[in-house]
Amino acid sequence: MAFYQDYLKTVVPSQLLAERGSNLLVINPGSANIRVGWAQQDNPLNIPHCIARRTSQVPKRNVQDQMLNSQVTTAQHMEREKAYDIIASLLKIPYLDEEAANSSFHRKMSRADAHHPHHYKETPFTWTEVFENIRAPPPGGNCDTTNDETSEIPITNGSNSTAELSSGRRKYKEYICGEDALRISPSEPYCLRRPIRRGHLNISQHYATQQVLEDLHTLWDWVLIEKLNIPHDQRHMYSAVLVVPETFDNREIKEMISIILGDLRFSSMVVHQEGLAAVFGNGLSTACVVNIGAQVTSVVCVEDGVALPMTQINLRYGGEDISRCLLWTQRHHQTWPPIRTDALAKPVDLLMLNKLRESYCVIREGEVEAVTQVHSYEDGMVPGSHKTRLTALNVPPMGLFYPTLLVPDVYPPPPRSWFNDYDDMLEDACQIDLPGTGAFPMWESYPVFRSKPKREDSIGLAEAITKSILSTGRIELQRKLFCSMQLIGGVALIDGLIPAVEERVLHAIPSHEAIDTVEVTSFLYVFPTFICFSLFHHHHHLHHHQVLQSRTNPAFVPWKGGAILGILDFTRDGWIHREDWIRNGIHIGSGRKYKDSYYIQAHSLAFINSS
Repeated sequence: MAFYQDYLKTVVPSQLLAERGSNLLVINPGSANIRVGWAQQDNPLNIPHCIARRTSQVPKRNVQDQMLNSQVTTAQHMEREKAYDIIASLLKIPYLDEEAANSSFHRKMSRADAHHPHHYKETPFTWTEVFENIRAPPPGGNCDTTNDETSEIPITNGSNSTAELSSGRRKYKEYICGEDALRISPSEPYCLRRPIRRGHLNISQHYATQQVLEDLHTLWDWVLIEKLNIPHDQRHMYSAVLVVPETFDNREIKEMISIILGDLRFSSMVVHQEGLAAVFGNGLSTACVVNIGAQVTSVVCVEDGVALPMTQINLRYGGEDISRCLLWTQRHHQTWPPIRTDALAKPVDLLMLNKLRESYCVIREGEVEAVTQVHSYEDGMVPGSHKTRLTALNVPPMGLFYPTLLVPDVYPPPPRSWFNDYDDMLEDACQIDLPGTGAFPMWESYPVFRSKPKREDSIGLAEAITKSILSTGRIELQRKLFCSMQLIGGVALIDGLIPAVEERVLHAIPSHEAIDTVEVTSFLYVFPTFICFSLFHHHHHLHHHQVLQSRTNPAFVPWKGGAILGILDFTRDGWIHREDWIRNGIHIGSGRKYKDSYYIQAHSLAFINSS
């Protein structure tokens, strides 16, 4: 070990990247997207985390976990309208039911598309091809068939393909993954599944555990083969870093370990948590990490490379809720064309709304409008284009601070007994002695905590950040954290969000607290990987004047941090090897508990502090 540490002090960063990064895959699964790529790359692939499977169910549901009743209640609607008017007052725009022409407000107009760097692609999405590539049948033989009568249908579109003409039939793909799965025509016999929803495995009465795990395996295997060109017989040459969201429970982490080492056949892997990985991705050691994802917002404080579990707060809203609120806002103002847009039942509509939100939503005073094309996607029809004027584009993102605007989750929460029963079993399994003395040092070096706080609050973002930081209980640390709030996640790109967070957090701090300044160290301030190496090797402290500008997407910061941790993980205690996993059941629930990933130490910082 001493030799390895001495080697890391002298090695050239590019050499370390080449040696460790070329066979190290970093996987960061989220509710809506999965980020995956080689550790030596600058950015990962960002792929919608969904799979559509062919179905013969009648009547067909377009979405596996779609609920029969997702209507907003009267009370929720009243709370939403109340939140809108509070926001309108703050933004100096007319109230919800106030005619703009009669408004007493000073009209301060601006166009969202004139200021925002993310331009909306106004061409409609194309429907995904749902048939297999056709191959001509062998001479004297017939095309391959299946025993499922719904898998093949006669040609009806008059195609002149030689293969199709010779066989007279076409075969549906059994499954379709990624963005292609979101763009399947509603008339086709497919059902969309999202294996992860709201930061948990998407297990419900409509989506069985085994289906969820099978879909995860199939989806990840497809990414490895189709996007990264890693066939099954080469997986043993690679290791994986799994960067997991704070919301995941122990059993969920265990199941993902089983998929990576068992089903996908990687040689070894290590697990790190997003909050910890994010501070490394941004070249920091202490920060309040605010991760605003598509469906979940997580807040957690990290001190000297160690996540503080009591500071974690999970909020059940994110970018997709802002997108749904954008649609509600336009319909209320009657700016949305009379088309059947359904963000829940039609995945392609949510895809469109997300693009509109990314392109036009801002946080800025005054009335914000934009003229654009929106599209209608009807069963079996060519998508239609509709020119429209979107209004109040600064209201939906303010739902982060006033979450009743976004309306509580339209789905019920996951079955908590599924996790709680298993956690009890985990504590017992943790006590089982493993063969061999000192064979697995990581389990002795990590502290054991009997309870894992998983607070899910319905408070606004500013209150959550303040509550998280103040829960540390130490004024020196609190002051440092209030000046190191780190916004990550795709929603962090919203124009105007950073000053809005700073202003509202400052006002949310109780008057008796001795805090007089706050600051967001956003995703814009990211250390390139080689800078991180240099800083870690020379034991420098990080200061604001050392910060360098980067183009790193805020959604990729935890992924990049996972890559850095994977490459710099020179104590290697946290790695689980496939041989050990197979021989001794090295995973949660069968002898060796993967200790709470909150407490995974940042090995490089620990080494620095002790040397």
